[in-house]
Amino acid sequence: MRDPGTKTRGLALGVSLCAVAIAAGLQIQVANAQDKPAATPASAQAQTNGKAIYYVDFRARTAASYGHAFVWYGRADQKQIEVAGLHPATENVIPYILGHVIPVPSETGKSYGDLDDDYLTASYRVYMTEPEAKRVFAYIKHLQATSPLWNAATYNCVAFIQDIARYMGLQVPGNHLLYPEDWVKRLKEINHGRRYMSSPAVAQAPSAKPTATAQKPAAPANAQAAVAGYAAAGY
Repeated sequence: MRDPGTKTRGLALGVSLCAVAIAAGLQIQVANAQDKPAATPASAQAQTNGKAIYYVDFRARTAASYGHAFVWYGRADQKQIEVAGLHPATENVIPYILGHVIPVPSETGKSYGDLDDDYLTASYRVYMTEPEAKRVFAYIKHLQATSPLWNAATYNCVAFIQDIARYMGLQVPGNHLLYPEDWVKRLKEINHGRRYMSSPAVAQAPSAKPTATAQKPAAPANAQAAVAGYAAAGY
């Protein structure tokens, strides 16, 4: 039979060892917790990971004629999209025909197909910081409020977004009678694919790649016919 005193001493030793192990484990957990950084809220992460989260996207899409040019603008981390583009105030064909001779009433919001990537033929997105976005977005709103007329030859959809690009400090093609698709691609080309408005230190987000499934209309036989057809078509 085992000695009671020995049994008691063994039990006490076992309890002591368990206590030491538990204490050591707690110390390791505390040390690990101190080494790990505190969790960062999602909103703070968005500001840290990319400061240039605002954008203006110069876009072109197909239409019943030779296409349409317009802009998307907003925040890259939000689904909401603002659309601005100049076009006649009605879908009736008569204002489109008259619009290549005289100015006709216009609208400056979204039109049919502006939110559908299936019609997209070109896209050039430029990112900016919040202070830059406040100025640019205010200018777009001002331009929308002060552009009551549309004319195919003098002030059309391309001329409208050209003013926005120029205000942002971008180099512009300078010819608002180009096809919308060609103008947007040329804008990106002469700006060497510039991804942000001004500050090179801000983080850059990947630009959306344009997708186009609709077929581009055949170009007219000569430049004179292109201008006349473009004007008669309403863009």
